[in-house]
Formats: sequence, structure tokens, C-alpha cells
Amino acid sequence: MEHGLARRTLLVGAAAAGAGMVWGVAGKAAADGRGGPVAQGAVDAEVARLERGLIALRRDIHRHPETPGQERRTAALVARELRAAGLSVTTGVGGHGVVGVLRGSRPGRTVAYRADMDAVPPKDIVGGGAAPAHVCGHDLHTTVALGVARVLARLRRQLSGTVVFLFQPAEEALAGARALIDAGVLERTGVEEIHALHCGPFPVGQFAVTPGYGLPGQDRAEVTLSGPDAPDSARRLAAEIGALATVAPPQTPADLERMVADVQTPGGPLARFVAVRARAQEATVSVSYRCWPQERYVEVREDVRRLATSYAGAGVSFPAEPFPAMVCPERDARTLARHLRRALGRNAVTELHAAFPFNGEDFALYLDRVPGTYTFLGVRAPGAPITSSYPHYPDFAPDERAIGMGVRAMGGWIAARTHASGPPMASRERPAF
Repeated sequence: MEHGLARRTLLVGAAAAGAGMVWGVAGKAAADGRGGPVAQGAVDAEVARLERGLIALRRDIHRHPETPGQERRTAALVARELRAAGLSVTTGVGGHGVVGVLRGSRPGRTVAYRADMDAVPPKDIVGGGAAPAHVCGHDLHTTVALGVARVLARLRRQLSGTVVFLFQPAEEALAGARALIDAGVLERTGVEEIHALHCGPFPVGQFAVTPGYGLPGQDRAEVTLSGPDAPDSARRLAAEIGALATVAPPQTPADLERMVADVQTPGGPLARFVAVRARAQEATVSVSYRCWPQERYVEVREDVRRLATSYAGAGVSFPAEPFPAMVCPERDARTLARHLRRALGRNAVTELHAAFPFNGEDFALYLDRVPGTYTFLGVRAPGAPITSSYPHYPDFAPDERAIGMGVRAMGGWIAARTHASGPPMASRERPAF
């Protein structure tokens, strides 16, 4: 399996793309002579003016959930809002993706900000659901991104460089990022780095950075057995493969609380893990698993093969290479943490020392091509149960104060990044499987 693309870290000085850009991006320019970055106080003042409207916007999106690949109404709303803010807008990118380009009045770098728009399908809601629902926070992510676009558009005269807003479809299906990348959005806009927020089970107003961590990828296997006792063999094999797991899915709110504490514990029980689901159906065993670090896919595949081939006539296949883990470069995440502490206060940031075992993210595909950061935005209201802030639970209900906090944080951060210049950092290669 070939992995020709490297994970790169954030402050790379080289340009990412050549001429022929489709979406009207301003050319890159040297930093010499530019003024200072947009002041955080100016961002905060604009957020205060817009916050009530943003909450209303989020509620509108929330009332109209659309499943992966069906985000027509949401995409139209996003395009309308971006145009009203004065951005150049392209729709229908990679399906229902929307790209908005904001050019500042000063020379600088080209930085992307990504938001996902789709809702959770009923089958992916914990315990099952009757209809699609925004129980992963994508309605809030979209609103935060629109808020950042509005704020920075209002501050265009002080803004350096270019901001490319990517409103992505089909994240829940792990298909939207690939669609936008295949449409050439990164190359054609000349994106040099990319950033994103995701709702997380942390106190509202707190941001969780992920230096050296992120979210695991996923691998799948199919095992077929033969013979008259194949169904019994499949059930036994499923149990044996399931026993490879070092961590079990949370069953109670107390389990969720423990997991959230564990990911914030240096050297804790989730610093390395294997999470496995193995299901027997007739003579077939379907296997899905995640692991950390992602290099462990090699050993897990070997273990699956070893267990399967102990049954006569068993056939093992891995339909595709593993979906990559999302790994946030350590130095980049710490740069973001320092920025957020300066802008929002020292208590505004916590640090994760492990990855959540049961969640994935196709933002990994962007980070395989350009450097960037991915940060959890705390949305847990004081005194609220943890299921109200943990994605995919049916009672997911984020504290809407997080919207303004997310816009403040990302508005200031993106403005700082378009203004930034710095030496190249070391690259991080993806492992081969």
C-alpha cells in the first residue's frame, strides 16, 4: 500500500500551490512591511454584536438536519450567508460542499478553516434514532465558521492574507473530505494550512488541544469460513477476535466520565488501545477496529489473520487500507494552546494525552496534505449530564454560549495564522501498512 503524502507541521514557509487558482485567491506575498495581526479585542467586539444572530442561525440549521450527501438546504443557507458577508463563493464542490474565500487588505498567507454540515443518520445515534439529528454538533460547527467569516469580513481592512472557508458535506460517512480534496480545493485555493473545531464533552468555554494525538482511523476485515459447522466456528472466531480489544465501549454515563478523564491523563490507560467490533453472521465474521497509535494496525491485522487461519478453510480479506488516524502535530497544537491562553485566559485550555477510542474524523485527510490543528470546543453546560455534550448521544444538547466562544477563539487564531510567518518545521510521515 502506498502512502506518498506526508503529514506536515504548521509553520511551513513554502507555498502550497501554483498559478491557475479557480476560486479567486490572492497571491501570496512576503511579510515585509505588513502591519500587525487583527487584534483579539476587535474580534471580541464583533462577536458581541453578532452573537444573538448566530445562535438563531444555529437553531435554524438544527431544525433542518440533513444526512451525509443530502445537505442541500444547509449548503444554500451557508452560501447565502457568505455572499452577504462579501466573500467569493463557489457551491457544488465535492457534492454539496461550499467554498468561501475572504481576501484581506494586506499581504499574507492562505489559511483554510473547515466546518462539516451533515447530521447524524438514525442508525448512528447511540441506541438508534427515528430520524436524522444534529447530535454531533455540525450545526454548531457550521455556525461558528459562518461567525468567523462574518467577523473577519468586518475586519477585512486589518486582515492579512486570505482565508478559505470549507463547508464540507458527508463527514459522518467519512466521504466529504475526500470529495473536496479530489475536487482540487486545496491546490486551487493555495491553502498552506487548515484548522477546525469539534464539539467536545468539556466545560463550556474550555478548549482541548491535541498535541501529538487526535482521533483514530479505522480498519475492516472479513473472514469467511467453510464446512458444516461454519456458523458455530464463526461465532467462536468472533469472540476470539473481539478479545483483542483493550478497551470496551462506554455503557454508562460513569464510563463516559472516566473516558474523558483518561484522555486528559498523561500516560493513562488510553495512551495505547485497540477497540474491536467482531460480528458473526452465518459463516462470515465482519470485523471493524480502531487502534492507537495507528502503526498498531500492522500487528492487529497479523492477530486477525493468525486467529482466522487456525480454522481450516478460513479466508481473510482486508477490503481496503486503513482509514488514516488524525494526528495533530505536537508543536502546532502547543502553538495554538499558547495563543488561546493569551487571548482567552490560562484556564481556557486543557490538553489531551490520548485519543478517544470510538470516534473518527475525515479531517485526517486534510492533515495528510497540509499542516493544521484540530481542537475540541467544550460545550457542556454547568451541571449537565455528560451525554448532553458527548456526540451521537440522543440527548446531545450543547450549551449555545460555546458558539460565541468558538468564534472568538478561531477568529483570532485564523487572523494570526494568515499574518504569521516562520521557519519550516519537521515533517511527520504516515506509516506504511
